[in-house]
Amino acid sequence: MTPEGVFIRHPDKLFIGGEWVAPLSGDSIEIVNPNSEEVVARVGEAGKADMDRAVEAARQAFDHGPWPTTPPAERGAMLMKMAELLERRVPELAAAWTAQVGGLASFAPMMHGGAVMQMKGIAALGESFDWVEQKKGQAVDTAIIAREPVGVVAGIAPWNAPFGIMLNKVAYSLIAGCTIVMKPSPETPLEAYIIAEAAEEAGLPAGVVNLVPADRDASDHLVHNPGIDKVSFTGSTVAGKRIAEVCASRIARCSLELGGKSAAIVRDDFPIEAAANILGNTITVMSGQVCAMLSRAIVTRDRHDELAEAIAKVMKGIKIGNSDDPETQLGPLAMKRQLERVEMYVAEGKKSGADLVTGGQRPAHMNKGYFIEPTLFANVDNQSRIAQEEIFGPVLCLIPAEDEEDAIRIANESSFGLNGSVFTADPQAAYDISRRVRTGVMGQNGMRMEFGMPFGGFKQSGIGREGGEEGLWPYLETKTILLDGAPARL
Repeated sequence: MTPEGVFIRHPDKLFIGGEWVAPLSGDSIEIVNPNSEEVVARVGEAGKADMDRAVEAARQAFDHGPWPTTPPAERGAMLMKMAELLERRVPELAAAWTAQVGGLASFAPMMHGGAVMQMKGIAALGESFDWVEQKKGQAVDTAIIAREPVGVVAGIAPWNAPFGIMLNKVAYSLIAGCTIVMKPSPETPLEAYIIAEAAEEAGLPAGVVNLVPADRDASDHLVHNPGIDKVSFTGSTVAGKRIAEVCASRIARCSLELGGKSAAIVRDDFPIEAAANILGNTITVMSGQVCAMLSRAIVTRDRHDELAEAIAKVMKGIKIGNSDDPETQLGPLAMKRQLERVEMYVAEGKKSGADLVTGGQRPAHMNKGYFIEPTLFANVDNQSRIAQEEIFGPVLCLIPAEDEEDAIRIANESSFGLNGSVFTADPQAAYDISRRVRTGVMGQNGMRMEFGMPFGGFKQSGIGREGGEEGLWPYLETKTILLDGAPARL
């Protein structure tokens, strides 16, 4: 059973060792559309024994198969073939995303097409990256620096942007020469099925790409499996800490792209109306369910009330509705538990003494689905829960600062450090402030994204980077070979 417009050949099966096999558990996962609250798909659910099968298949393909020793340029060509196959299925991928998490149909084609373009960029590393370097040593005649695949990867993706995030993990794993076990979120497994079908159709060797949708217990079992050399995880900081502990216990590699509570510093030279427009519309992107979301806005105290009023005006004009409606600007939250989480934080915000300026309720005209209004809290204490914890919904905290120096202090007063922004007409000021904010990405005048560049966080926002050449490094081991003379070939 799959949603309308999504054509998966074996939704009831898992992809292990190049074959579509029934889960040993005999279980399945139901997928609920957050617009209608109705079940729209069912897929096979992997249990612990299925995880072990998938790891064994990936292990065999890495230890004995041709993939790790296939020349990088050839691996890149195979990835490009996969990308072309996926490009044809962008309409399906878009439909799957909208059905599973309520992503806007108007935004979905661009989002998924962009992910395929990013895969093509990663495929090009097969030819452009320095896989082997020859250097003159000090104590030896020749030193060879070789970059080799880290091994078997567990790729664990979240539910908010399941295709792009999983495809990124798959593409980097494959170009590096690794094999991978895909473990998508149980709420959004459909995109990973389409990736597996593309790998199969492109002719990748058996066991190089495997697919095991599963819930928490089986996923934890996967991370514990000694056959996994590296875990690439995107998701909450709480889950990331658990994965880091497990990996540390056996010195397995891990890269973690985790939560955020990113701040936008609004300088005094930036117009109030323009800032309100950006902030009020940004918080509704993907219903606020974005790890890099600008969820804290910091402004000098004498401009605070004017900015609060302007943001509230923008938020009140946001059209809330079904994800399939091209006029909709804010769709539902992805699931019932996420709606309940956001409602809990709204209640916490009220208790904290912050001013609820607008929102915080389910829309009066929507009697079904996991919808909530865009919400603005003003006069927020930066030490409060709503300012310090990731809400993952369309809730913006407006925080007053005494001056620019104080605004930078407040931005850094967070356990997270994923994203941020400086609203200013002066690029030099944006640069200077950006260098002082402890976060992995900073943009001028909005939530800026450049997916071909490194992305990742400081502090509890993660370990490692995704995007660009830097995104490849976590999938490689560096080997130094010291020789008395230069080899005839590398």
